[in-house]
Amino acid sequence: MVDVTGKAETLRRAMARCVIIATPDAIEAGAKAEDLFSFAKASGMHAAKQASSLIPLCHPIPLDDVDVQIAPRAASIEVRATTSVVSRTGVEIEALAACAAAALTIVMSLLPGDPDACFTTLALWHKSGGRSGTWQRGEGRSIGAAEGVDRHA
Repeated sequence: MVDVTGKAETLRRAMARCVIIATPDAIEAGAKAEDLFSFAKASGMHAAKQASSLIPLCHPIPLDDVDVQIAPRAASIEVRATTSVVSRTGVEIEALAACAAAALTIVMSLLPGDPDACFTTLALWHKSGGRSGTWQRGEGRSIGAAEGVDRHA
């Protein structure tokens, strides 16, 4: 576990995102499924709050806010999770855990209609606060376009 005793308490935020790839029919059915996205959001929030139980040596953090956004597209669904806290350590892992859990919840429901359904490009896209300041994933460091990911590569 990283020693954070010498760090100042500051407002820290992180945003992670990933992309779910599935057939348009599966995505349309998933988007129509009653409460699917609500369940996925709740799953993401729960995972963020439980990150220290899931990841060894991760600091338990009393999160101030967790926001999970789900945006269906024609051949994909984008999931974004934003976390924030006033603390001596960051919330990057919590944002990544929230994003992954929400995506897994959606993929689980899409699999019966599309066994190829998966999520990809899970990554941290923004963090702020603390000694290192603000970091943003640049366009040159993109890890894949949502609509352009080859499901069969």
